[in-house]
Amino acid sequence: MLEYFLAMTTPQLFDNTKVAFSLKSDSELERAYFLFKMISHQPLVKIGTAATNFALKAHLPVEGLIRSTVFDHFCGGVNEEDCLPVIDKMFDKGVCAVLDFSVEGKENETHFDAAMEKTLKIIKFADEKDAMPIAVFKPTGFGRFHLYQKKGEGLEFTPEERQEWDRVVERFDKVCKYAKEKDVEVLIDGEESWMQDAADDLCEAMMAKYNTEKPIVYNTLQTYRWDRLDYLKQLHDRAKKNGFKIGVKIVRGAYMEKERDRAEDKGYTSPICVSKQATDDNFNQTLEYILNHLSDISLFIGTHNEESCYIAMRLMNKLGIKKDDNSVWFGQLYGMSDHISFNLAEQGYNVAKYVPFGPVKDVMPYLIRRAEENTSVAGQTSRELNLLKQEKARRRL
Repeated sequence: MLEYFLAMTTPQLFDNTKVAFSLKSDSELERAYFLFKMISHQPLVKIGTAATNFALKAHLPVEGLIRSTVFDHFCGGVNEEDCLPVIDKMFDKGVCAVLDFSVEGKENETHFDAAMEKTLKIIKFADEKDAMPIAVFKPTGFGRFHLYQKKGEGLEFTPEERQEWDRVVERFDKVCKYAKEKDVEVLIDGEESWMQDAADDLCEAMMAKYNTEKPIVYNTLQTYRWDRLDYLKQLHDRAKKNGFKIGVKIVRGAYMEKERDRAEDKGYTSPICVSKQATDDNFNQTLEYILNHLSDISLFIGTHNEESCYIAMRLMNKLGIKKDDNSVWFGQLYGMSDHISFNLAEQGYNVAKYVPFGPVKDVMPYLIRRAEENTSVAGQTSRELNLLKQEKARRRL
């Protein structure tokens, strides 16, 4: 608890807007201000979402407009090569990139194979660039959601489903094996709780196979789930017993309303913490547990929460963990929380931005979710707006 108190009394490192927005030209700063101003109005987000979806489905020529506004703010480009200017600019300021192929909702074998090939290409790309030490993929990018759910519930597969599941395992294995060969860490994103058990088991199997010397494979813990710290402690026991290292990305979580609605609808106890404070406490306790066991567990701290960053910094200092220790990374999404990313990097911490990419039309579900999350997360948009306003004033714009 002392660390938590100290964290709240740390000088406001993240108020330095000169460092935060050092990569943005005046016109890019104005665009960011305009975008967050629009996002701050929930009715506008709903209207804009509906209009954009209609325009794309009707094949109206709006991709150029989307590309020059919301896409370029939140995404690196339409393909890996297109992201290079963004990657290089960030790396000049000490911030690395995690390329995230953000095409969602494609549920067939052709697309699953294509997603695997794209991930392999990203790992190869990362191997060739110091600015990209980490790769990422989603479990449902490699297999059907229902298949994970059925596996996690212990239900019997049909012969066809058994073959399908074997292909999912094969995709995981191919990617993790290649990541190990190239010495590129790979983050496996977390998803809804009712499919996550199967994904957890698969992640653990990959860790046992490829994390024998150092963490290469990372699972994601969504700490708005009250059971995740216990799960981590049990995983830690199994890892020590079986001789492998753990890689963990911790986030608060992305499916809260869906989780609560399903639990209520189906009549089971919600897996979500009872309050935001309980979620914050769970995140920070998980963070503290990992930092106290850094010889066994490597950590990617995925957060836009300033207080959690201060807590991590204080704990690292208290435990004698160097700022640039490769076992600890901070991560934020591209286009958001630059005041955290660039100020942490300026202080010498390891920082990586998730940089989404993909064809404009295919990335729209991701962009729409970003806009909706910014309207629903208390204080997120107003914080971004206030910082942009401060920087505009500093530049006399």
